[in-house]
Amino acid sequence: MNTATTIDSLRINGERLWDSLMQLAQIGATPKGGVCRLTLTDLDKQGRDLVIGWAIDAGMRITIDQIGNGFMRRAGRNNALPPIMTGSHIDTQPTGGKFDGNYGVLAGIEVVRTLNDHGIETEAPIEVAFWTNEEGSRFVPVMMGSGVFAKAFTLAHAYAATDTEGKTVKDELARIGYIGEQEPGDHPIGAYFETHIEQGPVLEDNDTTIGVVQGVLGIRWFDCTVTGMEAHAGPTPMALRKDALQVATPLMQDVVAAARRHPPHGRGTVGMVQVFPNSRNVIPGRVKFSIDLRNSTDELVDEMADEVKALAARLSAESGLGIQIEQVSSYPAQVFHPDCVDAVARAAHKLGYSNMPVVSGAGHDAVYMANLAPSGMIFIPCKDGISHNEIEDAKPEHLTAGCNVLLHAMLERAGVVG
Repeated sequence: MNTATTIDSLRINGERLWDSLMQLAQIGATPKGGVCRLTLTDLDKQGRDLVIGWAIDAGMRITIDQIGNGFMRRAGRNNALPPIMTGSHIDTQPTGGKFDGNYGVLAGIEVVRTLNDHGIETEAPIEVAFWTNEEGSRFVPVMMGSGVFAKAFTLAHAYAATDTEGKTVKDELARIGYIGEQEPGDHPIGAYFETHIEQGPVLEDNDTTIGVVQGVLGIRWFDCTVTGMEAHAGPTPMALRKDALQVATPLMQDVVAAARRHPPHGRGTVGMVQVFPNSRNVIPGRVKFSIDLRNSTDELVDEMADEVKALAARLSAESGLGIQIEQVSSYPAQVFHPDCVDAVARAAHKLGYSNMPVVSGAGHDAVYMANLAPSGMIFIPCKDGISHNEIEDAKPEHLTAGCNVLLHAMLERAGVVG
């Protein structure tokens, strides 16, 4: 049997991957079947220690950088080559699930175990990463470890971030023993792949196993404040009211309409509304609400925002009420490298898995990695599209399929010693 035939028939051990996921899920397990393992807590340390122990057992070399990112390397024949990397995160939401992030890290460990089982040597090293504080549920900014690694913000800025109790990232990293010596980013990458549950319903709705991720949607967050005048609901005639809520309502509806005007990837959400004084018999004098706009390119997101702002100006002129829209956050759209996207698609096709192009509506560490090296993502379905929830679930056969695609995409980039 030649090497090409041997590689084509290579498959991961799905039961071993599932067992690893279930073992990690016991650290911070919740009564409802989820996981609460917040970043830089004692439970996070236990999770990190478990994963690193598995990597050491698989013969990998461990490096921790100054923001606590972990890199687990399997040597290649030519270790001067930058590693072909995969990874994700193992911190969770307070009411998180077993698979978000964790799957991407343990799929990487399973790839290495499979290569070891079959005695396969790669030309370039293989590396598995776990990134610090991807979730941002205890400390902000989100995607902290990969953001510092990619120089999106400074190590000092990350170190100074505090939780609700005033504890800093730097002190908590030191407390759990995860401040390494390597400067973040002083670590070349040849290519980066991230395997993840979709966190949405598209794959399940299309009865498709593999999502070939084309890129990540651009995001703009705004706070909108409409200012009128509160007054008694009984004595004030309709024509003489300055009702902030009645002016805010069509603007909120247009946030959703703007997304529908820019399909297929337009997203528009008003998720938070504050009405002042919020009394049954008082005309609202002020309404503040959030605006979340997303699309596949920055130009489309900006076009959606401009349309909402234009309506706000018109409503303000017609009503005489003040409307202020302030941008509070912005994340650029990220298109993944065609070579990595194609590698994922080729692997899915070769393995016989149903697949389709998809986009990610959520941010991932791969967004920052894409600024440093060719990058791509692999999605698998999750039940009912639910994530960031204790009932988050994924089928073992889908987890196995995604990991098999990861294995073959990484081998294509790393090269196999024949």
